[in-house]
Amino acid sequence: MRSAQEQLIHMVNQIGENNQQGGIESAATFTSEHMKKFWARSMKEDIINYLKSGGHGLSETSIAAIKKL
Repeated sequence: MRSAQEQLIHMVNQIGENNQQGGIESAATFTSEHMKKFWARSMKEDIINYLKSGGHGLSETSIAAIKKL
């Protein structure tokens, strides 16, 4: 079973991966907007803090999306 942090990493990577048709910048924007609309504030705070602590396992798209939050 995945930890809550592993779940967030998996979800953000999956959202970005599923929306690559317009390139990384477009995918990052879509992913960021998705997180803004549908993720709880605590989830967004957790993933931002995870990126600040190194972000191991986050895709390039996910990193770009999180930076847009």
